[in-house]
Amino acid sequence: ETFVLNDGGETDLDLGNYERFLDVELTKDHNITTGKIYSSVIEKERRGDYLGNTVQVVPHITDEIQNWISRVSAIPVDGKSTEAPDVCLVEVGGTVGDIESTIFLEALRQFQWRVGRERCCLVHVSLVPCLGSVGEQKTKPTQHGVKTLMSLGLSPDIIVCRSSCKLEEATRRKISAFCHVSPKHVVSVHDVSNIYHVPLILRQQNVHNILKNTLGLAESFPLEPMLDSWKVIADTVDQVEETVSIAIVGKYTKLSDAYLSVIKACKHASIKEKLKLDLVWIESSDLEDVKAGQESYEKAWETLKSVDGMVIPGGFGVRGLEGKLAAVKYARTSKIPILGVCLGMQSMVIEYARNVLGIKDANSSEFDDNTENKLVIEMLEHHTGKMGGTMRLGARKTLLHPLPESANQPKSIASLLYDGAESVMERHRHRYEVNPDYVERLENNGLNFTGKDETNQRMEIVELALSEHPFFFGVQYHPELKSRPEKTSPPFHGLILAASGRFEKYFSLPAQAYSVPANGVKKRSPSKTEDSSALKKQRSGSVNINPIST
Repeated sequence: ETFVLNDGGETDLDLGNYERFLDVELTKDHNITTGKIYSSVIEKERRGDYLGNTVQVVPHITDEIQNWISRVSAIPVDGKSTEAPDVCLVEVGGTVGDIESTIFLEALRQFQWRVGRERCCLVHVSLVPCLGSVGEQKTKPTQHGVKTLMSLGLSPDIIVCRSSCKLEEATRRKISAFCHVSPKHVVSVHDVSNIYHVPLILRQQNVHNILKNTLGLAESFPLEPMLDSWKVIADTVDQVEETVSIAIVGKYTKLSDAYLSVIKACKHASIKEKLKLDLVWIESSDLEDVKAGQESYEKAWETLKSVDGMVIPGGFGVRGLEGKLAAVKYARTSKIPILGVCLGMQSMVIEYARNVLGIKDANSSEFDDNTENKLVIEMLEHHTGKMGGTMRLGARKTLLHPLPESANQPKSIASLLYDGAESVMERHRHRYEVNPDYVERLENNGLNFTGKDETNQRMEIVELALSEHPFFFGVQYHPELKSRPEKTSPPFHGLILAASGRFEKYFSLPAQAYSVPANGVKKRSPSKTEDSSALKKQRSGSVNINPIST
């Protein structure tokens, strides 16, 4: 996936992992690429900063990398203080020996002497495979990796060993002997029941004290890491038994990393509700009528009719659109909780226009520029013909609006989810938006736009009244990008609440009775945490760390 930051920076999913685990807010400058470095150096050369000297990899490129790290390391990332972070974490991606990362490793070799070796801690992550029927742990990949690293002038202080099983003591001693590190500095990061156990096993191996002593921070941070709440999360994931099933109806389902933030947001919300998440993948094109009669078509619909709720995520291009519209129609008419994100929200608007307003040719100009009824259009900022740098990116303000009196509902779903806030800041990445010319007509027919931008022209949130649907909610922005294990994304939390039949009880609302077409769907039993009067929904079947990624 492309992970978007508050300032609009488009990065890879590594920065998303840092933001989620450390609960920090990074900037586009925290993502260093070779292109950015060379572009900066070329710009300086054109400006005459090098006074006519020949620009070389060493020192100009390596100096630029070091200067970049020094500058960015001082940027506050906790969203609270204005002080520089205590520690800057620099990840050099790829594998030691790759031609792409060599220049960055050379820059770091110089950097350790520039800032002082006593202020640097080099951590090398290596694979320790377990081979054969007896699971023998092999250390050769680690030995060769460290040998290559040392040939570049870098000697690791800590070696983190990734393995399917816990590192044996004999393996630890062997790596220590051949790789010039203390046995205590050889750390096992083995497979665990869930990823939230990883910080706990690092603490068990005293990694926090090793880091503090290596960086000279022992006196500044004498306390132990506060991971009590993290342990609760890890244990919750292991212990929960009640399941909620959520379908992701997308067009990139063969590569789950394409929806990594969506997956994590669903996971965070299910953890908060102490539910086990059963994530179901549905290729949207398999839901289209053109595939009727095929095995994939029958299987996709059978799967869709078995879930408790669904997410229609973002995407680009016409492929799979009709399948998404079919999924939206099914969710709307069968009262299945649904969350639409970006293109998912636009699909909800198009489907409603087609099947409720009777505008049969309703579409997006992205997919059919010749249709008479363009419910979704290009933004005014977009210049036709130019794709690069024309999307609406980063954190933008959304003003929350009340429902019309005809909805007979005191608070909108958006107001409930965002705890009555007047506005919210969420991250965007889109080039198309709902056509404001159709908004009044849509609202007059029951589709409510309860979130708009500051100009009141750009539609950000759409929903149906709770009397019409248990959870029909779409957003133009990407709320999954700000979800954290301990700070659940409100829209995704709302989806999980509705899918598990807990929405009304959570917000102290009266239970609703929905009219569902008689299609043989079965009723969902109330969960263990619900009382008998709850809605019976119809459905079918602390150190301040500043991470930089290169």
